Amino acid sequence: MIRLMNPQSGYFGDYGGQFTSDTTLGDLAEVEEAFFHNRKDKTFLQQVDVLRREYSCRPTPLYFAKNLTDELGGAKIYLKREDLNYTGSYNLNNTIGQVVLAKRMGKKVIITETGSGQHGVATAAVSANLGLSCMIFMGEDDMKRHQLNVQKMNLLGAEVIPVSSGSKTLMDAINEIWRYRFASPTDTYHLYGTVIGPHPYPMIVREFQKIIGKETREQILDKEGHLPDSIIACIGGGSNALGIFDPFLEEENIRLIGVEAGGKGVDTNQHAATLTKGTVGVFHGARSYVVKDPYGHTQPVHSISTGLTYPGVGPELAFLKDNGNIECHYQDNQEALGAFHLLSRTEGILSALESAHAVAFCVREAPKLPRNHLMIVNLSGHGDKDLDVVLDYTRNHKKEPIRIF
Repeated sequence: MIRLMNPQSGYFGDYGGQFTSDTTLGDLAEVEEAFFHNRKDKTFLQQVDVLRREYSCRPTPLYFAKNLTDELGGAKIYLKREDLNYTGSYNLNNTIGQVVLAKRMGKKVIITETGSGQHGVATAAVSANLGLSCMIFMGEDDMKRHQLNVQKMNLLGAEVIPVSSGSKTLMDAINEIWRYRFASPTDTYHLYGTVIGPHPYPMIVREFQKIIGKETREQILDKEGHLPDSIIACIGGGSNALGIFDPFLEEENIRLIGVEAGGKGVDTNQHAATLTKGTVGVFHGARSYVVKDPYGHTQPVHSISTGLTYPGVGPELAFLKDNGNIECHYQDNQEALGAFHLLSRTEGILSALESAHAVAFCVREAPKLPRNHLMIVNLSGHGDKDLDVVLDYTRNHKKEPIRIF
């Protein structure tokens, strides 16, 4: 399978590219050149590897969820425990790689955007570790929902910049950072947190995140002696999904399943199921699927999980979806909450609400499958950041019992 159809312009089939102003093309070319120069440099790779092992505590475990498996009575379920990374999520894989790259480029300031704050915390932590300044743009509504992560970013030395425009969420934080970078000094590096944006960022983030799938492949072969039958991951922008899928894309008999946020229902305008309900368009510098209103404008989206509240998706995932390499499904707020509670009760694991969407699909599908079906769920983050959201939702929806399928 040929994924990167045009390495110079960064297209995955018809998706991707560089739909941005001329003022940023020089910055993008500089980042691309630095990445291709360093990606095979032994000193660079060694520094990234040491930070992954000794700072981030990789490899993360592949955990047999025996209690959940017994509860559901079907497929044998494993969890890839990215929630056990330092800072509590898979985001550190990418931030380590990009901050090391930025420092080797001579940059002094890291700027980035964040939704739930997990990517922001990871960026702030690595920036502090490597002695770089850090500015993080975050929607005001997201800041209210995730005050703990805002406090963490501040304690780690980052400046958190509230964004009050639009829906005051991740989409608008990205809009604001694009405005800022046009006037930012040359010692500033824009660190993308997921596989969106103009080339070369979707490729760079995927390369730093595919450590998830590489480890998973080795671990399941060690534990079971053969590859899994299905792998499930949530999809917002798509980096945790692409990170675990990438090393399995050439395997024809493995189902690679991406689960989007169904919100309050995909037949309403209160969802974030971009690959399921979106249409092709250009958004944030790349051609991909976008959720639009009836007039063709980008539409604000909704999910109980802040990290999935984004109306676009990575261009490589759009290409893989069209080619049939991955399946796309969705789970709504209630189903994600049900999975959150079920995993907590059966395994004693609090998952991020983003990850709970993937768990919800597992809960729905596993009972239909035989015990010899090996299913892996990418548990992309820890749920500490979401406890206030879960408790508030439970208090405000007492007449809507949580659905445990």
